[in-house]
Amino acid sequence: MKVISSLTSRGFVLDTSPQSFGALQSSADVINDAEQLRARFRDDGYLYVPGFFERSIIARVRSGFLHSLQDEKLLRLDSPMEGALHSGKTGSLSRKAIQENSALGEVVFSSRLTDFYTRLFGGEVRHYDHIWTRVIPPGRGTAPHCDLVYMGRGTHDVMTAWIPYGDVSLELGGLMLLEKSHTQANRLGNYLAKDVDEYCANRGGYKPNNGILSKNPVSLREKLGGRWLTAEFRMGDMLTFGMKMLHASLDNQTGAYRLSSDTRYQLAREPIDPRWVGPDTEEYAAKNRIGKIC
Repeated sequence: MKVISSLTSRGFVLDTSPQSFGALQSSADVINDAEQLRARFRDDGYLYVPGFFERSIIARVRSGFLHSLQDEKLLRLDSPMEGALHSGKTGSLSRKAIQENSALGEVVFSSRLTDFYTRLFGGEVRHYDHIWTRVIPPGRGTAPHCDLVYMGRGTHDVMTAWIPYGDVSLELGGLMLLEKSHTQANRLGNYLAKDVDEYCANRGGYKPNNGILSKNPVSLREKLGGRWLTAEFRMGDMLTFGMKMLHASLDNQTGAYRLSSDTRYQLAREPIDPRWVGPDTEEYAAKNRIGKIC
């Protein structure tokens, strides 16, 4: 992996020395060995599988995203299929555009993916119905967080599948994971016990909670140890990790959108978070909020 000295996340220049920054380990070599996959997941907290999908399948999803952005006049007319932004404009995909991109569902809910998780979990799996789509413009990336604070009302043995829809250079700003952070659950206990949709009813009512652990990925790594791990992702790659894995993203230092999706999978027999199943899932919806006496 080519390392660039000026990589940033949330505007902070990352230490890209070998002690602080590194490459994700590929598990493509053990993709059909469930025991090896489980062992690597226990050790590393993630599985990175380059070339998991055929590029042509992912390209169809990408094309649908870009045509929707083009319809909204958010792409440069001279190179719309490169994902380049129209000057001075940023935007996101509407819920309608996501629902109408049939190729997206054919990827994230495909037998290719569910069969993988069936082998990994060792039993029948089900997925959340909600699809988190990311249309990331140039600028600051995602702040460090764990997924558990957003989806902890069912089993905590849930896995996220992060899928890029296009090649993602370091400059375009892909996902990065904090090495071995899944082993620090005790240290992060107060944070992991939070639920972004819960609030203290006796302290002025609901206030939005973005669920981030830190605004500074540099000082967070120095405090917790480990390295930030990432890759120069290719269209067709898949990265999966558990609910207690700290992750963030590099800043997008290009003139194009970074397109990706997050979806979640768990054993079918275990309880599921009701916020993310059914036809009307919605992030930060009023119906999801729970007021408690604190």
